[in-house]
Amino acid sequence: MSLRLLLVDDHAVVREGYRRLLERRGDLSIVAEAASAAEALAALRTHPPDVIVLDLALPDMGGVELIGRLRQRAPSARILAFSMHREALFAAQALKAGALGYITKSSEPAVLVQAVYRVAAGERALSPDIAPELAMALLDQADDPLHTLSPREFEILRQLLDGASHADIGVRLHISAKTVQNSHYQIKRKLGARNDIELARIAARHGLDGS
Repeated sequence: MSLRLLLVDDHAVVREGYRRLLERRGDLSIVAEAASAAEALAALRTHPPDVIVLDLALPDMGGVELIGRLRQRAPSARILAFSMHREALFAAQALKAGALGYITKSSEPAVLVQAVYRVAAGERALSPDIAPELAMALLDQADDPLHTLSPREFEILRQLLDGASHADIGVRLHISAKTVQNSHYQIKRKLGARNDIELARIAARHGLDGS
């Protein structure tokens, strides 16, 4: 029986590339593709997958936030984050949100294929270029205040750093501007920032920007 996969990436060329890669295996079947969070959530209803291969950079919602929503709507689906970000913080937040694996886009094709099988079996999967850094980051997380942020706070911080307003972030995350404002305050409190300039400096010091 084939494993049913949902591919989520806003670049059609990228999706086509790993569609061809994955469908070379006779037991992997791409049942749907999505270019946005909205399309991914819709596809989840019409084509329930076993594994979701998900890019973290989407036009309408951050991938970390989307992971949580996908887990709420389809608890049995396994999620594999497939991202350009090689920073351990992104992997840690994706796993915290509910992903079982995190593979960087600089990985060898075989790494992605094997990660799909591992995640489908309910196992953790990390690409070799990030696994050691993630292990160290998790050990040292008490010294890194960014690890105290929830996945939603992490997404809000990324968008604040990118210059988005409370209203814009609220629209993208489907929450109120007031909720974003409250989260903004909590983020500054957790990171020990007195204002947004200090917030940006702290984030940059820990390797995080709005991209």
